[in-house]
Amino acid sequence: MIKKKFKQAWAWVQAKLKLITPGQTAIKGAGVGLLIGSIGLMLIYALLSAFNIRDPWIFVLGLLMIAAATLLAFINSWLIKKLNQIPKWYRIALLMAFPLFLINYFGNIKLIGWSILLCSFLGATWFTFSKTGFKPLTTPKKVIFILGALLAIAGLGMSIYYYSLKGIAMDNIENAALYSNVAIPQIPGDSPAKAGTYGVLTMTYGSGKDKHRPEFGEEVTFKTDSVNGVAFLDNWEGIGGWWREKYWGFDSKSLPINGRVWFPEGDGPFPLVLVVHGNHSMQDFSDPGYDYLGELLASRGMILVSVDENFINGSWSDLFGGLEKENDARGWLLLEHLKVWEKWNGADEHLFAGKVDMNRISLMGHSRGGEAVAHAAMLNELDYYPDDATIPLGYHFNIQSIVSIAPVDGQYQPGNTRTKLKDIDYFVFHGSQDADVTSFMGSMQFERVTFEDSAYHFKTGLYIQGANHGQFNTSWGDNDTGNPLKGLLNLEQQMDAESQQEIAKVYISAFLDITLNDKKEYLPLFMDARTGKDWLPETIYLNQFEDSNTQYITDFNADLDVTSTGSGGKISGENLKVWREGEIDLKYGKKGTRAVFLGWNYEIADSLKEEKVNEAVADSLIASYSIFPDLEKLQLDSTSVFVFEMAESKESSNPKTGGKWISNNNENENESEDDEELEDSENSNENDEEVEEEMENEDEKEPEKPLDLRIQMIDSAGNQVSFLLSKFSALQRQIVTNTMKMDFLDGDGSSEIVFQKYVFELEKMNSKNPEFDPYHISEIKYVFDQIDKGVIVLDKVGFSKKIELVELE
Repeated sequence: MIKKKFKQAWAWVQAKLKLITPGQTAIKGAGVGLLIGSIGLMLIYALLSAFNIRDPWIFVLGLLMIAAATLLAFINSWLIKKLNQIPKWYRIALLMAFPLFLINYFGNIKLIGWSILLCSFLGATWFTFSKTGFKPLTTPKKVIFILGALLAIAGLGMSIYYYSLKGIAMDNIENAALYSNVAIPQIPGDSPAKAGTYGVLTMTYGSGKDKHRPEFGEEVTFKTDSVNGVAFLDNWEGIGGWWREKYWGFDSKSLPINGRVWFPEGDGPFPLVLVVHGNHSMQDFSDPGYDYLGELLASRGMILVSVDENFINGSWSDLFGGLEKENDARGWLLLEHLKVWEKWNGADEHLFAGKVDMNRISLMGHSRGGEAVAHAAMLNELDYYPDDATIPLGYHFNIQSIVSIAPVDGQYQPGNTRTKLKDIDYFVFHGSQDADVTSFMGSMQFERVTFEDSAYHFKTGLYIQGANHGQFNTSWGDNDTGNPLKGLLNLEQQMDAESQQEIAKVYISAFLDITLNDKKEYLPLFMDARTGKDWLPETIYLNQFEDSNTQYITDFNADLDVTSTGSGGKISGENLKVWREGEIDLKYGKKGTRAVFLGWNYEIADSLKEEKVNEAVADSLIASYSIFPDLEKLQLDSTSVFVFEMAESKESSNPKTGGKWISNNNENENESEDDEELEDSENSNENDEEVEEEMENEDEKEPEKPLDLRIQMIDSAGNQVSFLLSKFSALQRQIVTNTMKMDFLDGDGSSEIVFQKYVFELEKMNSKNPEFDPYHISEIKYVFDQIDKGVIVLDKVGFSKKIELVELE
């Protein structure tokens, strides 16, 4: 009965729709009207434009655009017709499969296309064999069936093999630090990653109401009050907000203050370190993942708190709208945790009464947490929330330092700008194999840390070949993408979790010992990883370093004049193929600082390539770049060191041999055509042999040697010294990576500019020339006479103090 009523109702609706459906004449008229309107408007537009600028070619261009639109319309109509000719069931399957594969493969079109073809071939083979059988097929169809079946089986086998591979090998990269035979002294003493003498105790604190983790629920050691985070969280609403509240049992007005604590056995007072995770599935809890740091730091006399912020992490429900730009909330919550610790420390009776040194605080964060700790330090200095001054802050804790692990940058922007920090020690590190935050985004925040007060401060960066994103957190592991299809990742170049965590322990422990315990003996580790070679796993490390003692001759940010240092000095260049000052582009975004790009290419004949560059190329053709500092602004003495940062650029070292610099001159081409044909005929056999030889040796490709160059210094009396860059370290070639297996189809991999700090002691330069006065330098000259071609990026040229003479305050 219900079915009959439904059919009657549907028939009535169709009858009424038919009464108002336009006829064929009306539809054709609508089409003609649309054509006349669009074509006519385009003709009027083209005529008026041509008349206004007196150029008839504009009208011709308009006609061509009408013709192109007409052709495109017929092509699209043909495609739609062909799509409709696809059998109904396969068309439905195709339209369903595409969005599902799109989700599974995070939008990778190559994988989507491959999966559609493979599944189609497999399904066709299966159904033909099981439903129709092989015998009834005609001979042509039998041939097609066999070919299709072979393709399907081969494709399935290839897919299984491809997925099961750990990864795909890439070209070897020479470690520039090992290339130079330079004796870098190891820092004496035990590794900072060695466990200390304190016994380690653990406990938790939180709301006592957690629905999923007893350590923050009924088993919590200390209960804490919840806080209202509405001002800092947007979009806790809709389906996403409903599921978040249902899962956790609270909303944005009652956020819990939960933490896992590792602390030393003893009276203290001990430094306090807070670490916060980044974004991850909120139901796969992230806060336990820093246990290896908690055990280490507590044994060395520090309190470590792993802060729980899983409740503002991502969820499947975010597909329907989730939290937006919540990193200010992540930072603000850290300050609320510090309020709790301040209260406990000042209490008359509490486990931590008097045991916490609130003048020695450090914040540490990973991923989004790595950005959030910078926001926390910024908000800590303010009395009011910068995006809403009706929200009071006024925390003003004594935060001494920040550790940022593979952070993002700019997810939250206070006042629509990027967070700037002042007079705080900052350490950021990142891995080349990071498949989540694929660019060294922490180097952006590095550039926005400045020093103005009289105390000693430093900021430092570390780039680690082979480190991924997740293995710094034991809960996250080796899958950076969150895609359960882990076989899509290229893990061949990824280091093991134990080595990666050992690097984190060495560097984090050393940094905190410097900034919280005044142990300056670890400072050299942040300028040159080779000073900790006995403690660190072998890989490529690139160090960046700047302290409050540094005085720059030029950092290329002051002006656009390439012949000016921006501080009263002058600059000149000779025989350079590339010379420009510009912003540093990362894989994603800009670093936030400018540098000079310098390139040279001598086009040395093959017969001379075995000779040294300075012997194969005339002195008058050697490229160089000179900086003439303002002598009155330099105050150098025996404690001074010459410093700069340098990196390789992958751009062409001879850009004017192609592109817009080459014009096609028909006359010259005709004159040389006969000569070229003769030369081609004579050299064809030779070229074929070279190509064959190259193909044979392709699998045995030698890694590029690190770059080297010569540095000359000239004093005010004209005396000079000369030394190679490799006397500190040759220049590391860019670290090229493929984090996904499919990336190999896109080319030779991706890389970005990452700087290495260079340091040369002025006092030692007298040994090369006793007449040379290293404290009155009139010219610094970079001479490119060691390698036949290359492009380098130079930044932050200046002077600083010997690191071992630093006085920590």
